[in-house]
Amino acid sequence: MGSEPIALDIVTGFLGAGKTTLINRLLKDPALADTAVIINEFGEVSIDHLLVEQASDGVIELGDGCLCCTVRGALVDTLAALAGRAQKLRRVVVETTGLANPVPVLQAVMAHPELSRIYSIESVVTVVDAVNGAATLDAHEEALSQVVVADRLILAKGDLAPEEDRQALIRRMAALNPNAEILDARAPEAGSAAMFERDAGPRMAPPPVAHRDHDHAHDHHGHREERFQSVSLTHDRPLPQAAVENFLDLLATQQGEHILRIKGLVETVEEPSRPLLVQGAQRLLHAPERLPRWPDGGRGTRIVVIGHALDTDYVRRIFAAFAGQAAVDTPDRTALEDNPLAIPGFHA
Repeated sequence: MGSEPIALDIVTGFLGAGKTTLINRLLKDPALADTAVIINEFGEVSIDHLLVEQASDGVIELGDGCLCCTVRGALVDTLAALAGRAQKLRRVVVETTGLANPVPVLQAVMAHPELSRIYSIESVVTVVDAVNGAATLDAHEEALSQVVVADRLILAKGDLAPEEDRQALIRRMAALNPNAEILDARAPEAGSAAMFERDAGPRMAPPPVAHRDHDHAHDHHGHREERFQSVSLTHDRPLPQAAVENFLDLLATQQGEHILRIKGLVETVEEPSRPLLVQGAQRLLHAPERLPRWPDGGRGTRIVVIGHALDTDYVRRIFAAFAGQAAVDTPDRTALEDNPLAIPGFHA
């Protein structure tokens, strides 16, 4: 393994959504040759036709040179062991069990000092079944969480659902997650390495498939979905890195129990040509990472905070203070950083 961190991608989705079908398709892309796949419930997946040789300790070499490993113990142990034995590994894809909330997987990496250095969390991809997706979202809180925290939503089995139902599900997913790209599983990019490409910030021009509200998801399925919020924070000028880190520290301290995920790209004063990637889950923050270049779409700061019963007004006001955006009845950055009565644990 070289000095570059290993990209870590999470593929999630409810039972029967089509995660394994998607991964089978992805593994045929030559761009993913240096990829390992970790599967929680190996007995339920159908990749036997790809197997060449089974090694000990649950690590399997697939026909195209990829590795596959079953999780027999803690995920942290599996990730550590895999990184240690795969010298040319560039990416790890974790397929979660269908009943799992992906947030604990993010936390497991962020909370581990060694793994947070070895792995760079790249994306969360959620597969949604077009036939059963609406009923699943109605019945299972885990399915809602899987949609809310995703960077990309893959709509599977779209050819089996009536078009009216398919479009209604797309609108519902778009309302739940205003910042995710929604792809049909049949689209070429949904079956290639391009699906994992990092796009850390909220989309500046949402797709026209649905009404979007960055404060909350509101629909006609009851109040459960309204408890999830997505806040997009933008700033068009470079920010001091210390100000960004202090904002994230304060946010995690005050709203951590409500935060499912934080992700964004920041243009900093110190190195504006290389975006700073920031990520977090609940009170855990991943070490900020410099990316080599900016993605398409311009510079500036684009951060999305996704939460459950999140105080969205507080998030906006604190960001405005650290970003130097004047607002009535809001402290400025100096007041927050130099205040002798600052919140314990908050550092300037």
